[in-house]
Amino acid sequence: MPNIVLSRIDERLVHGQVGVQWVGFANANIIVVVNDEVAEDSIQQNLMEMVLADGIAIRFWTVQKTIDTIHKAADRQRILLVCRTPKDFRQLVEGGVPISNINVGNMHYVEGKKQISKTVSVDSEDLAEFAQLKARGVTCTIQGVPTESATDLFTLI
Repeated sequence: MPNIVLSRIDERLVHGQVGVQWVGFANANIIVVVNDEVAEDSIQQNLMEMVLADGIAIRFWTVQKTIDTIHKAADRQRILLVCRTPKDFRQLVEGGVPISNINVGNMHYVEGKKQISKTVSVDSEDLAEFAQLKARGVTCTIQGVPTESATDLFTLI
């Protein structure tokens, strides 16, 4: 079974907060960015690679490649999974990726979304995806940075 040490929703994917603070907190040594668009975009990949400390590996995989490949991970690989949306995580869970807890970091406010915390805004599609994750036994907590306390997302929606 893959050693997934943290699963995080962050619309920015990998930036200083994820690449430094969360990697260190979770003691991850590899980040798997799960996003169909970024998996094909070398410019975005290069920007994300720039924030990582030496010794931290990174992969850019589609949702399907993650489902097909994650179980081949070596035990020594301490994986931080990051996706932009709860839909991506729901697809991973349905595809057999062993995820029991999702750290919800940044889901930006745009027209049509409701802000439920300082850094998380959701629309009806997001709520439906979170409900499906909850039905599959996945805990979802909002936590911007490791020094903040985690809040159960389902108490806010």
